[in-house]
Amino acid sequence: MPTRHRPITLILLTLTLAAPACGWLAGCASENHRAERSGGAAAPLPPSIAEPTFLEQYASTYRFGAGTPRSVRVTPEGEAVLFLRSGPRSVVQDLYEFDVATGKERIWLTADQLLAGQEEHLTAEELARRERMRMSSRGIAAYDLSEDGRRILVPMSGRIFVVDRADGKVTEVKSQSGFPIDPRLSPDGASLAAVRGGDLYLAPVAGGAEQRLTTGANDQVTHGLAEFIAQEEMGRFRGYWWSPDSRFIAYQRTDTTGLEVFHIADPMNPDKEANSWPYPRPGKKNADVTLGVIPAAGGPTTWVNWDRARYPYLAHVSWEKNAPLTIVVQNRNQTEEIVYAVEPSSGSVTELLRETDPAWVNLADSDMPRWLPSGNGFLWMTERTGEWRLELRDRAGKFVRFLSPEGFGLRDVAGVDEPGGWVYATASAEPTESHLWRLRLHDSPVASSPPPDAERLTGEPGMHSAAFAERFGSWVLFSSTLKGDITRKVIRADGSVAGDLKSIAETPPFQANVELITLDGPRHFRAAVVRPRNFAAGSKYPVIASVYAGPHSQTVTANRRAYLLNQWIADHGYIVVSFDGRGTPNRGRDWERAIHKNLIDVPLEDQAQALKELGAKLPELDLTRVGVTGWSFGGYFSAMAAMRRPDVYACGVAGAPVCAWEDYDTHYTERYMMLPEQNPDGYARSSVLTYCKDLKNPLLIIHGTSDDNVYFMHSLKMTDALFKAGRPYDFLVLPGFTHMVPDPVVTRSLHTRIMDFFDAHLKSGA
Repeated sequence: MPTRHRPITLILLTLTLAAPACGWLAGCASENHRAERSGGAAAPLPPSIAEPTFLEQYASTYRFGAGTPRSVRVTPEGEAVLFLRSGPRSVVQDLYEFDVATGKERIWLTADQLLAGQEEHLTAEELARRERMRMSSRGIAAYDLSEDGRRILVPMSGRIFVVDRADGKVTEVKSQSGFPIDPRLSPDGASLAAVRGGDLYLAPVAGGAEQRLTTGANDQVTHGLAEFIAQEEMGRFRGYWWSPDSRFIAYQRTDTTGLEVFHIADPMNPDKEANSWPYPRPGKKNADVTLGVIPAAGGPTTWVNWDRARYPYLAHVSWEKNAPLTIVVQNRNQTEEIVYAVEPSSGSVTELLRETDPAWVNLADSDMPRWLPSGNGFLWMTERTGEWRLELRDRAGKFVRFLSPEGFGLRDVAGVDEPGGWVYATASAEPTESHLWRLRLHDSPVASSPPPDAERLTGEPGMHSAAFAERFGSWVLFSSTLKGDITRKVIRADGSVAGDLKSIAETPPFQANVELITLDGPRHFRAAVVRPRNFAAGSKYPVIASVYAGPHSQTVTANRRAYLLNQWIADHGYIVVSFDGRGTPNRGRDWERAIHKNLIDVPLEDQAQALKELGAKLPELDLTRVGVTGWSFGGYFSAMAAMRRPDVYACGVAGAPVCAWEDYDTHYTERYMMLPEQNPDGYARSSVLTYCKDLKNPLLIIHGTSDDNVYFMHSLKMTDALFKAGRPYDFLVLPGFTHMVPDPVVTRSLHTRIMDFFDAHLKSGA
């Protein structure tokens, strides 16, 4: 199969079955639709001021992300900060070091140095893993730092290099056993492990014979790799874990025997063999996952014994200093979750805590549980009280106390300073923001003026997070604000600022003219409104709703840079709006679980209601001319909105949409929908295919043929149903592209095509 993200020519399939004589693209259907609803033409608007070169710059700079520091790691003592950075129009990254004492950076290692001009090569397996991680970087795409900070492991193009930070010496650890997946150093830095050909291998860094630790890998069985749903839905990309003393490795054995096998061919090159992947659909077989512990010196595996029949999902594994091997497992419906401590010598497990929820138990964004460095207890995030709370538990799992107050809006844990008595966390009661806080780890001392149990460390409205040195010698504060500032400040232990991690990204040609609004209705929906930069008060503007509307993601955040593309769209003469309704995160348990057993009815209701409330507040919105656009779940919503709410949305653009939830993966779908046999009505009501016969307004469907997240078959099934129902639609096929579309040429053409569609249906004849 060819490289997934190569430049490629777009193919547009425009199907006009049963279309009016002038056709959808001529705009007459939209014009008739507007006339029926508004009774006349819209008022004249100021001319478009959309920057003609913006898409070129936006695409070539990879959405202005190229050139920004990534993969930031603070060394254990805090004397240095490591990071990756590419050029401003490149995805090829090099490794840099920022010296905390002097505030100066230096380039540490380049891709050219390692490959000496040779072309980078990646296997289909590595490309798939990077797709799960939403990673399009090349060159030094990742690195691993030894526990003492002395050595850096850099994998590249199937080779592994180890750099000594003291003298800069680069050593290649060679192997004849195949392409390495997920190579990582042992905690003592003396060895490295990697998965090759589905088996786990170990090699000494200083030189010597490589050792194969596992055997028996084949097309169905792998050792040391996370399965598809762990990577795609659980956020777990690792399949093996070193013991803190470097003497053992816990590893995952995955058996996909009996799973359906999906094939992805290259339709532009039918002579090439298709790639094949096991894929677990709702109600059908999952991969069989077990966990074993093997000596790093080689020997027999001890298998961990938990009730895998009842709790088949291995959601989390950790093996931290002074702490037991710890696992988190879930039942298939994800209504139960258990944390176990594992005895490695016997494989026996001891329950530390159990979470239950009648709808589903969310996995925390942080690596939970997080053990204290002393091993005397651990931190745990729970929604047991109706919102995310951080609690402290002792070594046996007994509840000690809550560390975060009620109404705190906990998001994540950033660092644990046990000697200093603080936990650093991100949180905000306002769902559009995220701030850095410190929480008192131990009970407040008896004093006349004890310090507060929760102290906010950031003030500017925006999205703030942090990365800390293990021993808190320094830390990095990441901030993206509503003002539009993006900073990465390196802060010393004494609070002084050492400097910023430098970005060489290109500066956007404009700032987004965005306003965040809390609506007055009973649900207090948050809205983001992007007006044209030449906005004319008193004019009525057509509206484009930019949506996601599904779990795990927000579209309304206090990050001005996030609205650049929406601003370019608005500058064509639109007002672009976004809302976060029920089902989206950071508004509490009940808000999120309102979508249980039906993924579309509540989002449709909330998006339509929010639009109505915003229209009542802002007279410049012409609610007779509203389009909707989104990708992935947002594409699913857009298709449903066009079919089910033609009274609200005049046209829609559906990118990479899920069309039938029976065809998506188990862990995501069954969390919200249960198994198909448990909720057949919910699956039918949540399926786009149920409503294809009702489509009346223009719909543009976009999908990549190599998408292995939302497979191309989703859009094919939708267009087939529309075709058989005699309904018109437009279909834009992206040959060879996956769920991501990072290629600059295609990005530019894609958004130009989308704007042509909206102009034809929302502005033609206006």
